Amino acid sequence: MAAAAALHVPAGTLGHFDYQASPATREANWLRWTLLTLSLAFFAFFLLLPLVAVFVEALRKGWGTYLTALTDPDALSAIRLTLLAAAISVPLNLVFGIAAAWAIAKFEFRGKQFLITLIDLPFSVSPVIAGLVWVLIFGAQGWVGPWAAEHDLKVIFAVPGIVLATIFVTFPFVARELIPLMEAQGREEEEAAIVLGATGWQAFWRVTLPNVKWGLLYGVILCNARAMGEFGAVSVVSGHIRGLTNTLPLHVEILYNEYNFAAAFAVASILALLALVTLAIKTFIEYQHARAMAASTE
Repeated sequence: MAAAAALHVPAGTLGHFDYQASPATREANWLRWTLLTLSLAFFAFFLLLPLVAVFVEALRKGWGTYLTALTDPDALSAIRLTLLAAAISVPLNLVFGIAAAWAIAKFEFRGKQFLITLIDLPFSVSPVIAGLVWVLIFGAQGWVGPWAAEHDLKVIFAVPGIVLATIFVTFPFVARELIPLMEAQGREEEEAAIVLGATGWQAFWRVTLPNVKWGLLYGVILCNARAMGEFGAVSVVSGHIRGLTNTLPLHVEILYNEYNFAAAFAVASILALLALVTLAIKTFIEYQHARAMAASTE
């Protein structure tokens, strides 16, 4: 009550204090409009304009040229390889992310902080360096390269190398989405389930996993988007073999370097469409999550 008197707020209305009515907590109109204008200008110039330019250039020579570029055998091979790399790397990163997040959030063990640091490693290492690491290991003069050659195992300049590079650059995304969620939820619900007779596996499937499903979906979406758009690491290990080891980003680079701009932008538009679909799915998940949170608080 003393605090209420000091603020000149009636004691009965302290719990319903209207912050918007306080001039000290309201920004000036010019400041709000300035920030809004700067944000919209930044969005239009750095995000919207390049996106529009991609589709304009892709369709500059008409739908016939656009469809021809997309149905080219090399383009179709690049699309298949991109989808294949994502289809392999995303589930593997999903398993790793769930296991790592569960171990870090629910258990105490030596080396926990070191594991967290390792998970963040791909964020700080250049993708080109990540590709060079795999070349150092599986290249012709690498640590395992001669043995792989003797056993007819081709990794570098082949699909396995592309998948390995993609996994490396994408594996933090799922884990990094789940770790804060699991840590914030604590262990009480799982412990209660164990006390009631559930096994550890049942507690995971019926308690832990449903509690983090939205974060899990969000992490998978980000992981998939990065897997399909990765360029640096894949470029190092692919060998740029047309029709065999080129993903969509690499195919765009080759077409652009050959001054085939219409085809390059046509293929680039596929990546842009994938990005827009990813954004739409992300927005839908956030909307569903917000609805679920609102329903749980009613």
